[in-house]
Amino acid sequence: MQKKIPQRQCMGCRERKPKREMIRVVRCTDGEVRLDFGGKMNGRGAYICPKRECLKNAQRSKALERSLEVAIPEEVYERLSREIEVENHG
Repeated sequence: MQKKIPQRQCMGCRERKPKREMIRVVRCTDGEVRLDFGGKMNGRGAYICPKRECLKNAQRSKALERSLEVAIPEEVYERLSREIEVENHG
């Protein structure tokens, strides 16, 4: 029997995709917002596809803010943008 692959919804395009293909943004228990590449950090998480369009949509619609219930610092968006560049051109 095949093992079930965990699916998560992208905050940008709203599509459901395998969790491992996505970038997790987490609001940690201390209220800090961080990127979680291991998927193991404690806190409330939201997922985004490693695509520029998804990041733009999520930023424009404030989907990450609503999902994590906290304001997202500009540095987090900048880091996400850099990670997406690396993912797409690395």
